[in-house]
Parts: sequence; structure tokens; C-alpha cells
Amino acid sequence: MADRYGSLTEEEAARMLAGMNEVIRAGEEMRRLRTEMIKLFAGFGWTQDKIARITDMSQPAVSKQMTRLTAGEPLPRLGLALDQHDVPWLEGRLWALAEEVADSLDTAHCTRFVGALARGRKHFTPETTEELRRLLEEDLGQGAAELPALFRSTYDEISRGLDVGSTPAPAGSAPASVRRTVARQLQRDRLRGEA
Repeated sequence: MADRYGSLTEEEAARMLAGMNEVIRAGEEMRRLRTEMIKLFAGFGWTQDKIARITDMSQPAVSKQMTRLTAGEPLPRLGLALDQHDVPWLEGRLWALAEEVADSLDTAHCTRFVGALARGRKHFTPETTEELRRLLEEDLGQGAAELPALFRSTYDEISRGLDVGSTPAPAGSAPASVRRTVARQLQRDRLRGEA
């Protein structure tokens, strides 16, 4: 009976906390991303009230974020054209395409990968980007009859950009996480509007 109330092994404790730690890390990353997005919106000239409304934050919370900006620190800039060739931008577009494929095909190979990205369990690295490309290749090949031709042409364009070697983001540009997030949303909007 004494063993029943014994302590956990380190391995058992680590397994129990692993999922919680992933959620905590993902939350911290999302808070940092939100802060960077607020800076981007301020760079567009938006008022704190407008930013509070679209971020679903209180105006004092937005004001607190804004006061953290260092005096004289330039606000990040970001072009909104899809045709940009830095790696984070291309990764964001790839992610959006994978999400659309996963939503369109019941048996999409990329579904679990997309879910892991959304939950912060996977992050973009050269290796994970290649893995996502491979999964999308399989899905686009096997689901060609069910998917819009736009999906394949979009994939080919993104893939060429990644193969050729990307250009660096413009100086003073928004951080990689912001570029990836904005490209993801713009690409999803484009795919939904044109598919």
C-alpha cells in the first residue's frame, strides 16, 4: 500500500507537465505576437481606440502596450502585397495554403501539422518548412480533382520562392512572426475569394 502514495518519478512528472508547458509557451508567444501587431497597427496610424476595438482589448491595456515603445523607436513597416520573397512571408503563405487544403480534403496529410502549428507545438524552421511542403505536395497530388487549380499554382509560386532563395525583409520591417501572421491571413483571404 505504501507504494500507492509514493512520489512520482521525474519522467512521469515531466510527461504530466509537458502538455501544460506547451500551452504556456504558446500563450507567451501569442502575447508577444499581439504586442508586435499592436506596434504594426500603430505604424498604420490607427488610434488606440481603434486598436483596442479590433484586438478586443481595453483602451488602457492598449495604452500600456504603447507606452512600452521606446521614445524614437521606429514603428515596424509592412507591405501588404502577397508577392514578397522573404522566408517568414513565404512560410505564412504556405501555412495558409495548408490550412485551406486541410479544410478542403477529409484525408489531407497536412491536417495534423496545421493543427500543431496553430497550437504552437510546431514552429517554422527550415526542417519543418520542408516537412510541410512535402505534405502539401502529397495532398495536392492526391486531391488534385477535388481542389481548385489555384491551390496548385499558389503552391508552385511559394515553392519557387523558397527554392530560389529568399530576399531579406526590408530594413525596419515588422518582425518575422508578424510578417508570417499577416501573410497567412492575406493568403487565406485571397484563396477564399478566388477559389
